[in-house]
Amino acid sequence: MSDRYVGTRVERREDAALLTGRGQFVDDIAFPGTLVARVVRSPYPHARIRSIDTAEASQMPGVHLVLTHADLPKTLRDKRFPLFVPNPWIRREWSNPVLAGDEACYVGEPVAVVVADDRALARDAEEAVCVDWEILPSVGDCLAGLEPGAPAAHTGDEDNIAAVFTIGHDDVDTALASAPHRLTERIWQHRGASHSMEGRAVLAVYEPVDDQLNVWSACQAPYQNRQIIGQMLERDEARIRVVAPDVGGGFGPKGIVYPEDVLVPWLAMRMGRPVRWTEDRHEQSIATTQERDEHAEATVAFDDEGRIQAVDVTVVHDTGAYLPWGIITPIIGATTLPGPYVLPAYRLQMTVVLTNKVATSPLRGTGRPQAVFVMERLVDRIAQYLGFDPATVRELNMIRPDQLPYDIGLVGRDGSRVVYDSGDYPQCQALALERAQYSTFAERQAAALANGRYLGIGIANLVEATGLGPYEGAEARILSTGCLGIISGAASQGQSHKTVLAQVAADAFGTTPDLVEVIAGDTACFPFGIGTFASRVAVNAGSSVHIAATRLREQVLDLASAITKVPRELVALVPGAVRAEGHPDISLAELRHISLGMPGFTSDHDADPGLSVTEYFNPPQSTYSNATHVAEVEVDIETGRVDIIRYVVGHDCGRQLNPMVVDGQIQGGVAHGIGNALYEFSGYDAQGYPYTTTLEEYLLPTVLDVPKVEVVSMESPSPLNPLGIKGAGEAGTIPAASAIVSAIENALAPFNVRIQRAPVSAEHLVELIGAAR
Repeated sequence: MSDRYVGTRVERREDAALLTGRGQFVDDIAFPGTLVARVVRSPYPHARIRSIDTAEASQMPGVHLVLTHADLPKTLRDKRFPLFVPNPWIRREWSNPVLAGDEACYVGEPVAVVVADDRALARDAEEAVCVDWEILPSVGDCLAGLEPGAPAAHTGDEDNIAAVFTIGHDDVDTALASAPHRLTERIWQHRGASHSMEGRAVLAVYEPVDDQLNVWSACQAPYQNRQIIGQMLERDEARIRVVAPDVGGGFGPKGIVYPEDVLVPWLAMRMGRPVRWTEDRHEQSIATTQERDEHAEATVAFDDEGRIQAVDVTVVHDTGAYLPWGIITPIIGATTLPGPYVLPAYRLQMTVVLTNKVATSPLRGTGRPQAVFVMERLVDRIAQYLGFDPATVRELNMIRPDQLPYDIGLVGRDGSRVVYDSGDYPQCQALALERAQYSTFAERQAAALANGRYLGIGIANLVEATGLGPYEGAEARILSTGCLGIISGAASQGQSHKTVLAQVAADAFGTTPDLVEVIAGDTACFPFGIGTFASRVAVNAGSSVHIAATRLREQVLDLASAITKVPRELVALVPGAVRAEGHPDISLAELRHISLGMPGFTSDHDADPGLSVTEYFNPPQSTYSNATHVAEVEVDIETGRVDIIRYVVGHDCGRQLNPMVVDGQIQGGVAHGIGNALYEFSGYDAQGYPYTTTLEEYLLPTVLDVPKVEVVSMESPSPLNPLGIKGAGEAGTIPAASAIVSAIENALAPFNVRIQRAPVSAEHLVELIGAAR
């Protein structure tokens, strides 16, 4: 084994097809006679369905079927989607029906489905479906939902509380009472959407000859989709194939199983023809899960030096109308909030509230951006109160490298202790500050101010759980072509799986990446998998590939030694072949053929037929990446416009498999974080009606808003997996809003502006500056 390729900037093998228009997304896959489905959705946040008249729509040219909840088979009519992550803290286990029957609980909830020859005809028929609605009282804000007498998000519920929990450690009340100083901050972080380049999409084909249901889905977790389709349709998973082809971004919401994911396969079986459904941008705005929407009141106690004594936080979390992933998002936020800091006492009380809005669920960071925002705001407040440098206060409170592994005193979402495994948080911050020229910023800021320009600098830190279990697997096999085949269940949405897994396999086996073929995201090719989310695939799939390829290498060398009678130590692998001393090279294709044996003859070796090894890697716990973000901004005090002049990320994800891919993940993550900080706002009124349902109202950062990110990497290998790696997919996003808002405040220090929300719009900044003036 060698490290010829792991750790190097191998070019992405995925790019050639994507850049030349040869990608295969769900909408590119065509079958003769494919029908198109459109979903009829509720236009109201909360309404009773008195009746649905489908007669006119059913008679329209090119329309094959119009169905409501009443038309579904009993197996679907009487079921709701299973709660994917149950938790005893949940009081009300509300999950989606396939189609709403008596009551719709958010704008965008599916109530009927139309199937037609093409999209235009399906859309016309969708508009012809007539629903007799009785509009019900609704709640569009989680704080309002807690008020006495508030409307119930679901008829019959006595209140809107979905879950309540408290986590923490040590005596917070005593620490608060005895500390020399206390500050309280009230923070609101509103919800945003994912808006991946490709929306959700499903194509299903039923093959009656072998009773096989084939599904192509723009999803993050094809095995999860297969499992839920099987449960909902009461169909054995062996008769269901789910493929995630090229997928144009996921970010978390594509890790949810939606009504369309079950409806389309069932329709294909019912109609005996291929059926597809493709989400449009309006549907993505109202019917795909979102994230955040939290109100926090946080108190920090500290001494005269700025050392934190206690943190006490109360959070109200808006979960929307349903809990598709339970309360994972608020739990992860609660356990992430301490970050890299020593908190002698900590308590967080969480109330999860149902409202008449689309559900919130994991979205790039999963609770962590809002947790980091609260903690970093508190650290900034300490520095402002005491007149200290914000970087100094952060460094003072950091966990030292000699304290690792460090138990932060909390239990994670999986019931295990939260233990940071490796890293050097002070050094990571120091590297980022050095690259950002932090020590000379005050001079630059003063010179700019003298010319009427308002510059600011902000810092934010992160420690993130990555590489979550339970497992991911891989098969390493010699293909009939002589190439090394790697088959994994881990589906990609742009993360470079094929490139990176080929690098890992090439080093472990002893070949070159161009002789490695990677197949992933197809449930027919590999038996089990979990999915691509939570920065987990590099750790789990990467480790399983490493172990499987290493074992296959030994198997290949043993077989070559056995058939040539050459001692094992005199047999070596070369690209595409085995070289045994004194013998001509034996190609891997030939060696595979030998392993299959000859019909009617006894095998004279112990190799597995076909030369194949399957391994599953089960991490003992999460491994923890960390990052420091430093943002330098300029604020126009007349218009509120914020320009990001410079952005530096110090990052430690352990051993990097491909630094180019890591840098790309961080660059893209920061772009997402800039949106969270300044632009992306999913607006709802008090009743739950959305008003940012197109990209005219919902703002996304453009190339003009996103600077080139300067990445400073350090490597603290994790002891928890054979490659020493940690995840990197979300570290660019999670602290970004915190760093940018901190920088804006710093720029507006002459006005003593305090920002307590995200995103922060230009209009809001003008209001704050005007009030300060």
